[in-house]
Parts: sequence; structure tokens; C-alpha cells
Amino acid sequence: MARIEDTLDQIPGVEEVRANLTLKRIELRMADQASGLDTILARLAEIGHPATEIDATDLEGEGQDETATALLRAVAVAGFGGMNVMLLSVSVWSGAEGAMRAGFHWVSALIAIPVIFYSGRFFFTSAWSALRAARMNMDVPIAVGLLLALALSLSETLRGAQHVFFDAALTLTFFLLIGRYLDHRMQSKARHELTALSRLIPGTACQVLPDGQTREIAPTQITPGMVLRIHAGQRLPVDARIQSGTTDLDRSIVTGESDAVMAAPGDEVEAGALNLTGPVEALALRAMQDSFIASMKRMLGSVNGARTRYVRIADRVARLYAPAIHVLAGATFLGWYLSTGDWHVSAFVAISVLIITCPCAMSLAVPVAHVVAAGRLMRDGILMKDGSALERLAQVDRAAFDKTGTLTTSFEFITLADDLAGETLAALAALANASRHPAAVAIARKLPNQEMGLHQVTETPGLGIEGKLPDGRRARLGRASWVREIASAEAEGTGPAFGLENAPMSHIVLSEILRPDAARTIRELATRNIPSEIVSGDDADRVREISERLGGVAFHHGLTPADKIAHLEVLEADGHRVLMVGDGLNDTPALAAAYVSMSPANATDAGRAAADFIFLRDSLAAIPDAIVIGRRTARVVRQNFGFALLYNAVAVPLAIAGLVTPLMAAVAMSSSSILVVANSLRLNRCPTSTTRSPMWPRIREVPA
Repeated sequence: MARIEDTLDQIPGVEEVRANLTLKRIELRMADQASGLDTILARLAEIGHPATEIDATDLEGEGQDETATALLRAVAVAGFGGMNVMLLSVSVWSGAEGAMRAGFHWVSALIAIPVIFYSGRFFFTSAWSALRAARMNMDVPIAVGLLLALALSLSETLRGAQHVFFDAALTLTFFLLIGRYLDHRMQSKARHELTALSRLIPGTACQVLPDGQTREIAPTQITPGMVLRIHAGQRLPVDARIQSGTTDLDRSIVTGESDAVMAAPGDEVEAGALNLTGPVEALALRAMQDSFIASMKRMLGSVNGARTRYVRIADRVARLYAPAIHVLAGATFLGWYLSTGDWHVSAFVAISVLIITCPCAMSLAVPVAHVVAAGRLMRDGILMKDGSALERLAQVDRAAFDKTGTLTTSFEFITLADDLAGETLAALAALANASRHPAAVAIARKLPNQEMGLHQVTETPGLGIEGKLPDGRRARLGRASWVREIASAEAEGTGPAFGLENAPMSHIVLSEILRPDAARTIRELATRNIPSEIVSGDDADRVREISERLGGVAFHHGLTPADKIAHLEVLEADGHRVLMVGDGLNDTPALAAAYVSMSPANATDAGRAAADFIFLRDSLAAIPDAIVIGRRTARVVRQNFGFALLYNAVAVPLAIAGLVTPLMAAVAMSSSSILVVANSLRLNRCPTSTTRSPMWPRIREVPA
């Protein structure tokens, strides 16, 4: 990963590059994609990593695994060849002499040579690509070890020696391939959740033309503004707004709950939602590559591409590891030869050193753990953007919550302090319908939307929304102190307000609904030594009410976006690592500035983009769940590193001392890699605060 990223970073026009070990993908951001791609592909081929361009929206191709089939076939051929040569070796061990023994040796050679080159081609081609690019990789010592074992046996056969090692070379190949195959399968299992989303995108979509006719198109051809017909039993290919018809939807892709919810005209629905009952027509809001499903794919696909602290350690070790292996093996050969004078024994010990020191376990210690953790989080309805965020989440010691839309989901009812009617009421409804703030949504739900003709509508984070009436007067909905700048008010008052320019201001009374498990989440964080506080732009009375309903949690009120950042900086200066949880446009700067951040799935686009984690369920229990998994992942990564270091500290001296055969070295090296991956897979059984069934396997299809 480091080699690829460092190489491509040097190419003019490349702004950002991230290599993904698990998905075998490279994501690039280039200033001029059309002119730079050929250079990128050529440079990758030069360094031994030939690549092809793929369609980023093609979610089906990732499920194909031809490598596993080829590896399994190679294992079978190596095993078959090894068993036959072993039978011939038994005859030699039993006392075959002279021409018979030589014949058995030559038959063994005729079997071993093609089998090793066929089955060992995975190691040879990888090693050759690396050497041709003047670099080292983990397959170079394996390939050298296999070739030396084969050459040593051929040399002994040509000079008519009593013992050859074709059976050991074949069995060595067999065990190395078993390790490679199991390692490949375990990594495939680890990334299963990353490719499971492919089933959520239909193969075709039905476009409704302006004349009422329909045509079948590919999801990649959908553009914003197209009208799509979604039949019962079909999934939405892109994010869309229902235009006509009512139906029941399975939105488990967002909420994690498969209970059907009703959708009516005006409702926005995410890509991947399943239409259960009646046909509907929906207006496409985003192209497929910008849809909810595609954004989840991008987040999950970048999980193990992050340059975390542990990955940087592994990178530094890997740069020196492969050259050091060959120097060590050469020194071992020289030392044994000077002390014994027997080059056969010296080569035998050097081969063992080459194979046993392969750094597979060190290479897999971090990325596999992060990929498994990403899958585990997703089954709990939590999306993670990269492994570095998971590493930071494990270290948090303070949590800061926005109030509106985060600790609370919506408003139970609204009342107006003054009776409004006519143009004033229409202006209030128009402003409320133009905003996605939970308070505005609650107001819009209560008031009839009328054609008002508002223009120059702008929303100011932390303050509210403003528009101009046809007669030029300004109208504001938001914080009372802000609305008071254009409207007159007899009493100060707090909370949200509405006012027209040079007209009396009206106060709005709202009663907020807490998110499910909000109080329990605060208590559970406290049991984990993570005190919580509320950082809100709302007035003191409303924030105090929520604080009391949550058990008296500390709170700060009346904060602007800049105030929230300043507060986080104060906490950071005191040595705290703060988890910020928010949803609104006014929370975006704080989400970006915090040590680590989370947003709900219904947050604004800017909020979701700034957050490190997104939880798909309404319940706030996702927050302690994520912290539990983050801390367990950090522990597993440390265990993986510790095991890899312990393995080398024990295995290398034994190999140098001549106490390990090449076959034992192959078994030990493969076992170390498998153990690291298996240890990472334990994260799938990590207990969390709530017991849930897996999200994606539960997704059902309804026949049309």
C-alpha cells in the first residue's frame, strides 16, 4: 500500500491516492482524469502492480473470486504430486539402492518440477514482478526458498546422492499454498460485508418519459430529475422523492428495522429501500454514484486504507523487513558453511530462515482487524469511514452532544404565542418547508403549505432561515434574538420565533422527543468513564429541560458554530479526546474539528460528510456499541502485533540454529498468518449493549 501510494503521489495531477489492500482497489482524485489515467496504469505496471480501470458504481463484480478457485486447484495439484513423490521416497528410505534408487529420484524430479512451477506460480509471479520493479515483497523469500530446495534436490540427483528433497519441496509448496488459500478465504470472509451491498441495487430501472411511456435503463444512466416507476418487489436504484402513489417500504438499509413504513408523495427515500406493496413514481434526486448505497460503499471500501498509527509502524517495519530477511539468510548460510564446511546443510538451514521469516502476520495485523470491525459495525447499523477513526474512537474520554436532531428526533407539538393568519401564516409555512431543521419540519407538518413566492431564501447555521416576500419584506424563522433584528417584540422571550420585517415577532413553543435510549446511552457512557455534555445553540430553558430529562447531564447553551469549536478546543487543551455527536449544518464545523465524530443517518449532507461515523438506527445505543467495538479492535490489533513480534523472536533464532526444517518453517509461517486473521475475526463475536440480528442477511426480496 505504501509503495503504491508513494509512487502515484509523485505523478503530476494526482491530488489524492488511497490503496485498499482488502478490496485490491486504488481510489484516485486527479486534476485531469482523462489525460492522467494512462500514465497511472503504466506506472502501476512498472512497479509490478498491473491494474485496470473499473466502474466505481459496479457493485456486482466484487463478489467474483477466481483467485480462490485457482489457489484451491493449485493446492490439489501440489498435494497429489507430493503424495506420489512421498510414496517413491518410502521405497528409498526402505533400502532401495543403485539404479533403482536413481530411477526413483529421477521419477520424483519429473513429478516435482512441473508441479512446483505450476502450483508455486503464485509466489514466483509475485516475486518476479517485485524484483523486476527493483523492490522486495513477502513472496520473494518464499520463491527463493522453493527454488533453492528444488535446485538442491536436482543437484543431489545429478551426482547420484543417497538423499534428495523433492518430497520436502513439494510438501513445502503444499503447506505454503494451504496457508495462502486459507488466508485468502479468511480475508474474503472479512470483507464479505463490504460486497454484500451489491444485492441492494437492481439491475435495471424503469424511466417514465414525458409522454407517459416507459423504458428500461441501467441504474448508471439515471440522472437527477428523471421520473422512475418503482413496482412492488423492486428496490429504488437511487435516492428519490415519491411523486405519486402510496406504498409500504422496507427501509432496513437505513434504520436496520424491517418493519414496513408508509411512503406518500413528498417523502424522500434512500437507494436500496424495498417497495413492498403498490407501484409508485419517484423523482430521482441523485445519480447512482452519489446515492446513499454508493456513499456507504465508498465509506466501507476506505476502511483499511487509512494511515493509522499502527499502519505507519507496519509500513516502517515492512520497508526494512524483506531486505533484512535475505541478509539474515545469507549470513546464516555463511556462518553454517564456515563452521561445518557442508554447503548442503548450510543451504538447508538458510532455506528455513527465508521461509519462516515471511512477514505475512505483520502485514495483516492492522488491515484485517479494521475490515472485520467495519463489518461488525455495519451489522449494528454503524458506518465507519476509515480505520484511523476507529483507532481514535477507542481513545475518547469525553462525549459532546448536539441537542436538536441528535439527542432529540423531532417535536411532539407546536403552538404559536400569537394567532397568525393570511400572508403571515403563509410566509411561516413557506420558510418552514424550505428547511430540514427538525423544528422547521415540525412546523411544516402542522401548517398547510401555500404558494408564497418567497425568493432569496438562505439558511444561516445556528441562527435560522430567511426569505423575502414578493413585496420585498424580509421574513425570518429561527433564534429569537436573530429574528428580533428585523421584527419588533414586546417581551424578550426565548426559543424559536418567527417575524416579518417591521412587524410583531411571534414566539413558537415546541416540545421535543428524545431519541430512543438517549438516557441509557448517557448512563452507559458514564460507566465507561466517558462523561457527557450537551453543546447546543438553543436557549437555556430548552437545553436545561433536556438535560434534566437525561438525568442532569452538564450542558452549554446559546453556542454558535464557532462557539462549539472553541469549546472543543478548550477540552482538547485540557487533555481530553472528545467524541462529537451532531446532525445539523451548524454542527458541521464542530464535527470536523472534534477528535472523532458521529452523525445520524438523517443528518444534513454536510454533517454526514464531516462525521467519521454514521449510525443508521434511530437509537443512540449505537454510540456505546461503536466505542466497545473500537476498544476491542485496538486490543486485537495490539494482540496481532504482539503475536507477530513474538513469533519472529522465537522462530527466527530456532531457524538460524538449524532446529527448523523448511517444511516446519512453512507450517509455522502459514499458521502465524492464519492465527492473526482468526484473532481478528473474533471481533464478529464482540458483545455490545444490545443484541441484534445481522442487517444485510435479513434483507428480503418480494416477488413482483
